[in-house]
Amino acid sequence: MSLAVKHDDGAAVRRHVPVMVAEVRDLVAAHGPRVVVDVTLGTGGHAAAIAAATAARIIGIDRDALAIAAARERLAQFADRIILRQANFGDVARVLAECGVERPDAIVADLGMSSFALDDPERGFSFRLEGPLDMRMDPTDRIRAYDLVNEESETDLANIIFNFGEERASRRIARAIVEERRRHPIESTVELRAVVERALGPHRRSGAHPATRTFQALRIAVNHEMESLAALLAAAPGLLAERGRMIVIAYHSLEDRAVKERFRELKQSGDFAVITNKVLKPRRSEIASNPRARSARLRCVERIAP
Repeated sequence: MSLAVKHDDGAAVRRHVPVMVAEVRDLVAAHGPRVVVDVTLGTGGHAAAIAAATAARIIGIDRDALAIAAARERLAQFADRIILRQANFGDVARVLAECGVERPDAIVADLGMSSFALDDPERGFSFRLEGPLDMRMDPTDRIRAYDLVNEESETDLANIIFNFGEERASRRIARAIVEERRRHPIESTVELRAVVERALGPHRRSGAHPATRTFQALRIAVNHEMESLAALLAAAPGLLAERGRMIVIAYHSLEDRAVKERFRELKQSGDFAVITNKVLKPRRSEIASNPRARSARLRCVERIAP
């Protein structure tokens, strides 16, 4: 779900609706944090809620320069304690060093796809909107979804779709893609959607569109999301101050499994406590108002030893 703010020139800036914002705010604010890092800033929804509830200095990180520009406007009233940086969240240690921060009191990561980018047809993330097969979170990156779809081998495509989309019919989809691109390049989101629909049929028993997992897989591959998440999970907990908290919201099993396993390792080390013994899920009222929240899963860990 996205909101739009109209300017005098008629332009609209989309704003992502943050998921589980009350839960994130309360977990972060519990110990009166001095420095909070939002490594998936988006258009600043979580950061705005945290800034309003605390006196913390907030460092916001995002790969998307357009999202950062929208966040800067949203957070204007807190400008004296906001620092925004364009970067991959896997590079959080470097960003904090550049900002002169040694031990943040909270690190927040919402791994979901921002409505700001998802609802922009030109970014090519959604199979529901016609646009180019792009899917780059940072438009300066070289590899697009177009390149994977039209240049990867059938075997490599099947592996991408299976490993990152957990799609059981990955081989069938990859074969259909290769057959289609022999006739002409697959250039748009609607073309790729049509290929997947022909391969699997237009409907699935689960109710999800048959192209959902394929688009997810390509987006993850284009943006190296799992590698970035692994880097974040490896580095971020050790950056926290004593009693500092790391909060992660995941949306699919690949992400949530990685977070759950890493937090279990941290607990076993004796230096961390898992605050969310059971994963937190959005309230029914939130899902009703923002259906994209339905798959969100929140976990939180706290550093108990320096």
